[in-house]
Amino acid sequence: MRSIEPPRRAAAFALSLGPTLRQLRTLALGLVGLVAALPSAHAVPSFARQTGQECAACHVGAYGPQLTPYGVKFKIGGYTDSDGKGGKVPISAMIVASFNQTAKNLPEKPEHGSVNRKLAMDEASLFLAGRLSEKIGAFIQATYDGVGRTTALDQADIRAVHTMEIAGKETTFGLSFHNNPGVQDPFNSMTVWGFPYASSAFGFGMGDAATIINGALEQRVSGLSAYTFWNDLIYAEIGTYRSLPVTMQSRLGLGKADDIGRLGSGAAYWRLALFQDLKKQAFNVGVFGLSTSLQPDRSVPGSNRYNDLGVDASYQFLGTREHVFTANGSFIRERQTRNQMYANGEADNQKGRLNELRLGASYHFLQTWGASLGRFTTRGTRDASLYSEGYANG
Repeated sequence: MRSIEPPRRAAAFALSLGPTLRQLRTLALGLVGLVAALPSAHAVPSFARQTGQECAACHVGAYGPQLTPYGVKFKIGGYTDSDGKGGKVPISAMIVASFNQTAKNLPEKPEHGSVNRKLAMDEASLFLAGRLSEKIGAFIQATYDGVGRTTALDQADIRAVHTMEIAGKETTFGLSFHNNPGVQDPFNSMTVWGFPYASSAFGFGMGDAATIINGALEQRVSGLSAYTFWNDLIYAEIGTYRSLPVTMQSRLGLGKADDIGRLGSGAAYWRLALFQDLKKQAFNVGVFGLSTSLQPDRSVPGSNRYNDLGVDASYQFLGTREHVFTANGSFIRERQTRNQMYANGEADNQKGRLNELRLGASYHFLQTWGASLGRFTTRGTRDASLYSEGYANG
């Protein structure tokens, strides 16, 4: 069964230092904490070796995950752009560590931690990332969880691309095989790549109620999508997903306990966006959606249906790259038909909704020092059985 807890409205502030080492402070409503951490890394060195470009060419702040216009085009191009020189090995590695302290102790001691003041090696990742052939590239991450002490397949995106001219304009056609709706998206406003860019595995959370496109399916599905990018201006994508068999999840290190269940055969994802690279600034606006049914218990008939519709936008001021400003935002409205949950007494209402808003802004100086500020809220239909506090907008 999909785990849903009452969400929390929150605001956060992060301070990033240096192109490789980041110190992070996070302030959220209902939580006062200090975190010193490395952000989730997506600017892998193998991409820089392959293209002959510095990390700042693809990533705001030289580390990610926010992509510059060049980074957007590099991803759409299937990670295949290069400097033409051979002998590049598409392998990289990353280690993430954190220190976490909260105003109050955790109510229960974590299995591999303490109730407060926790220094941890959060994760260590190995990447296969880069050009595999002239028209095939990949971003595949395997991660050791230093808190849970397990190793599993993390994010994965394998692409095949072809470029041709249509109406005299360069057009890219591509296929993406991936394991998380949104991980293949090239823009900075999808929840997969959105703020907060770093968080500690310890400490108080802000609630798990979220739209299904916001992490509910990650790593537990396989997806195939087809996309096109015309004249560096219009991006369109359509795809579908299937849940991984439980045995496959176990082989990939994901375990069986957190199996999401079985997706319906009609799971569909779509995306349409307008992108404009003005050299010293850039922006994109778009719409996207995910529609699927989910059978929480594979052995028992009954499913719930989720229909997500979102709008998003991003803006970057790049200038001379000395001062870089970014702003990202998205709003997702999810309609739920809770047939299985309602029949089993897990929800008071057969139908419900969630509204999810995410806003983020950042400033970077010399692609080295940076600050990020975010605001994220989740509101929804009151339901005493489904949400422990009786509603989704607590």
